[in-house]
Amino acid sequence: MEENLIVEALKFMVLGMGVVFSFLIILIFVLKGQAALVSKYFPAKEKEPAKKPQQPVASNSAKVAAIVAAVQHHKNLKG
Repeated sequence: MEENLIVEALKFMVLGMGVVFSFLIILIFVLKGQAALVSKYFPAKEKEPAKKPQQPVASNSAKVAAIVAAVQHHKNLKG
């Protein structure tokens, strides 16, 4: 009686794992097909690289000056 229950449990385990594995395989193929359909009917637009506006050298100098002033101020507060 005990062996029969173990054999049935193993059968149900294999059946359940087989169903889950089959579902996942089918899901992979469906998603790949969906991706192919979407890319066929809605192709991705190529993005052009954004052009950075040229900043004058003065703005970089102003940033550096502000950073240096902040560091000096912080050092003066510490002693």
